Order: sequence, then C-alpha cells, then structure tokens
Amino acid sequence: MTRDAPSQLRELQTALAEPLFAGLPGDIAVSFEFFPPKTEKMNAQLWDAVTTLAPLAPAFVSVTYGAGGSTRERTHATVARIVSEAGLPAAAHLTCVDASRDEIGEVARGYWDAGVRHIVALRGDPADPARGFAAHPDGYNGAADLVAGLRDIAPFEISVAAYPEVHPEAASAKSDIDNLKRKLDAGATRAITQFFFSPEVFFRFRDRLAAAGIDAPLVPGIMPVTNFAAIRRMSANTEIPAWMEALFEGLDDHPQTRQLVAATIAAELCRRLYAGGVRDIHFYTLNRAELAYAICHMLGMRPKRPAPVLEAAA
Repeated sequence: MTRDAPSQLRELQTALAEPLFAGLPGDIAVSFEFFPPKTEKMNAQLWDAVTTLAPLAPAFVSVTYGAGGSTRERTHATVARIVSEAGLPAAAHLTCVDASRDEIGEVARGYWDAGVRHIVALRGDPADPARGFAAHPDGYNGAADLVAGLRDIAPFEISVAAYPEVHPEAASAKSDIDNLKRKLDAGATRAITQFFFSPEVFFRFRDRLAAAGIDAPLVPGIMPVTNFAAIRRMSANTEIPAWMEALFEGLDDHPQTRQLVAATIAAELCRRLYAGGVRDIHFYTLNRAELAYAICHMLGMRPKRPAPVLEAAA
C-alpha cells in the first residue's frame, strides 16, 4: 500500500534530522542498582559490573535486600565492600519484613558504622508472597514508619519507592500517591520509580505528583531488558507496549541480537526522558554493566575517574 504524502514527509524529515543522541553534553547524574551475589560466579560478575560502571562516577549505587530480609548479611557485606574498596557512595536497601524495630536499628547502625550514609527504605516483600505483608509485632507498619525510624537513628539520606503504574496492592492511584507523600513527609529525600517502558507513563505520573503538592526529586528507574520472559513475569503492574513485545519476538535464542535491541529501546526511552527535563536516572542493572554503560555513553557521559582496583573476591 502506498503511504500518503504527509506520512512520507514526516518519515523523510525524521530520517534527515540530526541523530537522536548527537551533541548531548552528558549532564546527567546516574545511579545503579545491584543485588548481592549467591555464588562465586555471580560474585565475579557483580564486581566486574562495579569496576566497569565506577568510572562514570555514579551519584550512588544501591544493593537490594531479599524478600523477608533473606540477604541481610550478603547485602551488608556487598555494600561495605563497595564503600571501602570501590570508593563509591553506596545505598543499602532496608525493609521492615519479619524484623523488629530493634533489629532494624541494629542493622542501620551497622551501616552507619561501615560508612554508609544512604538507605533505600522499603516496606519489602514477604518471604511467602501468598500470605501477604504483615507487620512484625514489634516492627514498623510500612515504609513511612521505617523512614521516620531511620531518621531517629542517624541523619541518613533516604530514598523510597514510587509506582508510576500504581503498586499492585494499592486500593487506587490516589491512595498510592498518598502513601508516597507519607514517606516523603516522614523524611525521605527522593523517590525512585519502579521500571516502566513508556516515557508518557513517567511524565503523567510526575504531573500527578505535582498536582498533589509533591515536589521531592523523582528519579526514573530504568530496566534494560536482557530477558524478555523474565520481564514479563516481573511486570505485574507494568504495561509492556505491544510494539516492544514485537521487537523481542523470535530473539529467545539470539542473545547478542537481543542485547542490541534492548540497548536501543532503553536508550531511546532515556533520550525521551532527557528531552522532558529528566537529569537523574537510576538503572536496574541485574549485575550486568554492558547495557547501562552503553546507554550512559549514548547520553553523552564519559569516564570521570579511574576504574577501582579491587582485591580478590571476598
């Protein structure tokens, strides 16, 4: 079928326009999320990622906390090593699942003593999702209470989670925003969003927060897709655009091609966010550096410091 003249003109203008990533000054601040490794192979992969991404001088890197607090010791060890050996500002995830206020206080003070000044405060997922979240009898009722408790322990910088497409357990979009406001009012510094795949999702959410009187920094969380099937499982409340699913179709057995497609999609998302005024971006790396590094390079970032020389894996 012959394309109509206006459509052809638009495509010609797009094709002749300046390249999408041309001339970007690299004036963004990035952060990266890692998870504590379970095996020696995963341990090596993590520290390879840290070594690769550290020269970009991230604003901070964060380390996750397993469901039900299952990775407490490994999270602490990973964060402490990032601070002491990699010389990066590190943020430790901390949840209130299955832990008393005293236990959480002990963990938080341990982080402070290890030089950690930033906490990502989350309600957290229970070890058994089927039973849902239930506060510990002597614990915190949720993330807002946890933020307030951390403020009483030490002057931490505190990040909290935000959900552009609404938390799966929220009664409504309004109640979800009200909960975010409680976390920020309790003393949180910024909100980092759950991953999403459309810039309009982020911009609409940002507008809703502004209308609700929330002016704290909102940092988009970006998940470069390395495994589409896994992303589909993780996207309980995140819309996956049909065009994106079509681009990944047939690539299950072509990992290198999948990487190229993933980098292109995520980089364009970040470029459109940049065009909308975003200058802070948080990457969910899944302990892999290649895609995040490529996207940062396309956005104009260049190494600002030498790569750290890490000792043999701890």
